[in-house]
Amino acid sequence: MEDEKDYALPGFDTEAKDNSRRNFLKQSTLLTAVALTPGTAIKAADMRLDEKIAEAFEKMPIKLEVNGVAHSLSVEPRATLLDILREQLDLTGTKKGCDHGQCGACTVHIDGHRVNSCLTLGVMASGKKITTIEGLAKGDELHPMQEAFLKHDGFQCGYCTPGQIMSAVACIREGHANSEMEIREYMSGNICRCGAYPNIVNAIQEVKEGAQAV
Repeated sequence: MEDEKDYALPGFDTEAKDNSRRNFLKQSTLLTAVALTPGTAIKAADMRLDEKIAEAFEKMPIKLEVNGVAHSLSVEPRATLLDILREQLDLTGTKKGCDHGQCGACTVHIDGHRVNSCLTLGVMASGKKITTIEGLAKGDELHPMQEAFLKHDGFQCGYCTPGQIMSAVACIREGHANSEMEIREYMSGNICRCGAYPNIVNAIQEVKEGAQAV
């Protein structure tokens, strides 16, 4: 059989070509292995990142006065007031609805002002006075707004009701319950998926007329 080199072009070294291919494959395999295997520098960078993340989420001490009771808590900086109330203080009357500040089910009062607790970090409320739906009644005596909601059937499923009541109390306190249209406007941040809005408005108007909300 004739030598395959006889068929090669002048000046073309077939053996050199084979060696070049083998070297290329070896280098490619080595580079791939290096790329897929984290080096010491990458591992060190990952460790530093993990340490920073751990530091960012390290728990912080805060003090809250909730419904007249003082609490000293240890919370993550990212923990919302809603989650702290429900999970650490077992005050589950405040509901988690959309968790995006759009439905109002999580409404509570901070120093007398209504806020969406799902958008409020717990550390931001440290040292402040918080009132939840559990804090409106005085023992077995319901708040006038709670009684009005019962009287006028201001709820159906009841899930939004705690937030509705907390917002309604604040609405009167803020001076925004002087007409049906004004009540609807300033209660628009609280969504009732059952559609009990007319009854909610009637309950607020009755309390406003009786000057009973505090």
